[in-house]
Amino acid sequence: MKEIIMCYQGEMALKGLNKATFEASLAKSLRWRLRALGEFKVYKAQSTMYIEPQDPAADAAMDEAYARVQKVFGIAALSRAAVCEKEFSAICTAAAAYLAPALTAAKTFKVESKRSDKRFGMKSPEISRELGGFLLERFPHLTVDVHHPDLTVMVEVRDFAAYVHADKTPGAGGLPVGTSGRALGLLSGGIDSPVAAYRMARRGLALHHIHFASPPYTSERARLKVEALARIVSGYTGSCVLYVVPYTAPQEYLRDHAPAPLFTVLMRRSMLRIAKQIADEIGCTALVTGESLAQVASQTLWALACTDSAQSLPILRPLIGMDKTEIIETARAIGSFETSILPYEDCCTIFTPPHPKTRPSLEEILAAEAAMPELLGLEAAAAAAVDRVRVSMDAEQAEQEELL
Repeated sequence: MKEIIMCYQGEMALKGLNKATFEASLAKSLRWRLRALGEFKVYKAQSTMYIEPQDPAADAAMDEAYARVQKVFGIAALSRAAVCEKEFSAICTAAAAYLAPALTAAKTFKVESKRSDKRFGMKSPEISRELGGFLLERFPHLTVDVHHPDLTVMVEVRDFAAYVHADKTPGAGGLPVGTSGRALGLLSGGIDSPVAAYRMARRGLALHHIHFASPPYTSERARLKVEALARIVSGYTGSCVLYVVPYTAPQEYLRDHAPAPLFTVLMRRSMLRIAKQIADEIGCTALVTGESLAQVASQTLWALACTDSAQSLPILRPLIGMDKTEIIETARAIGSFETSILPYEDCCTIFTPPHPKTRPSLEEILAAEAAMPELLGLEAAAAAAVDRVRVSMDAEQAEQEELL
């Protein structure tokens, strides 16, 4: 029996004349996510994306394909479906065979039908009624419950064929990656920044990442941890490049010359200047950070205002109104939490002053930077020595096993 994956649009359906552009981007994302699993045909009809396996490798990889498609932004819901001829007898046979395990396990069910092809001889209520009766004869332990069934049998009669499947699975939602532009995300080894990247990718941003490493204060395992986080996020965002900045020299200079209460804000400004330089080189038009208002001293309104003025790109902070519990829930949902809490050093946490200033003024920040004339040169040298790491989701498992 031929099996396919059907993907249903949500917000994309409202895009009017631009809808075709969003659909083309979604199809491209789907092909990329599935390319390592076999040959799949991806096409659109009636605001639905169809994914059909075309070779034995693709047939054997349908479980993994379905799991990957669930992470593709732009899909509101999806289902695995059996394909059959547009004849009622064929629909009955397909439903009984394809859904037999689910029907056997359920106690109650109902049938929902959708007849997009109006040439089909039976109307939707008739399909549901007659198919329900057929299934009750085949599975006599079942009873009908139209309000809270254990299983919903769904039939869609469309242009090309009829499709039988169980309840739809929620998709990742949002907009296809790349339809809203490209940004550079600041990726630390903590909980927040991978969640920030996920949330902005869900709004259609294509993302690369930048990470600041300060050996010997941060270890190679800390870097591997960040690479693992980037690979987890790439399951949602697509392949990307992780730019690893050797930040030891600028950070030591700040430690030795910056006023201690202003150290963290001055360091954040320094990092953003470097990030801006990399973003300009690779065509990113915004920066993404994982800051949450008032979570730490450098994330107060006063500190953020000082941080933002360091460079001219928009800074997107999708977590700004979230509390830590909400952020952790999202991290668990996307699979980054367990990696984020591994106890390896983060350069943002070294040299942290005991009493950082929560209400710095821009005037005192600029005065402190004026007293550190070598800082800009050290930042330029760090940006020039950046290490580029290509990140793809297919290497995720191997990297996590090595890290653990």
